[in-house]
Amino acid sequence: MLYITLGFVNLRFFICDMNLIIDVGNTKVKLAVFKEQKLVKKASATHKNFLSKINKIQKDYPEIQHSIISSVANISDQDIEQLKSKFKILVLNRSTKVPFKNCYETPTTLGVDRIALVSASVNKYPDKNVLIIDAGTCITYDFITAQDEYLGGAISPGIKMRYNALHNLTANLPLLDIKPPKNLIGNSTSESIHSGIINGILKEIDGIVQEYEKKYQDLTVILTGGDTKFLSKQLKSSIFANSNFLLEGLNFILEYNTNE
Repeated sequence: MLYITLGFVNLRFFICDMNLIIDVGNTKVKLAVFKEQKLVKKASATHKNFLSKINKIQKDYPEIQHSIISSVANISDQDIEQLKSKFKILVLNRSTKVPFKNCYETPTTLGVDRIALVSASVNKYPDKNVLIIDAGTCITYDFITAQDEYLGGAISPGIKMRYNALHNLTANLPLLDIKPPKNLIGNSTSESIHSGIINGILKEIDGIVQEYEKKYQDLTVILTGGDTKFLSKQLKSSIFANSNFLLEGLNFILEYNTNE
């Protein structure tokens, strides 16, 4: 907060810092600007041009003071140093302070993307049992108890990975674009592939949710990731769809460490 005194009048100007979120994924870099907990800007870039995209964002939002970077892909030390010259930056890793107890048997192998998702659930759904389903390159399942204890989950191939696997690991099956099946019974090779992959994933997700609900009746289920929109309309389970959940989790981790 900035105070300026003019004569007998005190004028108060509220200057709110903004946060820049950098999520380096397997295929692209997602960028987001938050003002407190409100998402005000979202963009994406390639691994090669994300620094130039950040320069433009910095010009548009000079209030940005802090940044967090989460990377499941390689990012060079040179890129990190350039970012450090622009912002107070937090590089998310397994030793970063987080708002939950990590009960994973191999905590050092837990991906930073899953750490961010679990942190988002603590912020958005306190005192709840939460299952987070991230439908991206892989489909990950992460469960945290109402006592903020992260127990683990599951990892399975994502939609595109399954299409690629059928094509790359067989001699004659074609590589198809993702498409909802017309019928349960595919009457052609293409329709059989669509039916097998999409129905298989839908049954997988619905079945896993049902198994969790048997043990945790007050379960909250979140669906996020790049395939959220495609899957959410077809699932039978009651879920909350939020494609920005990971970005929100990264922002919460940044706030959690900045304001401690």
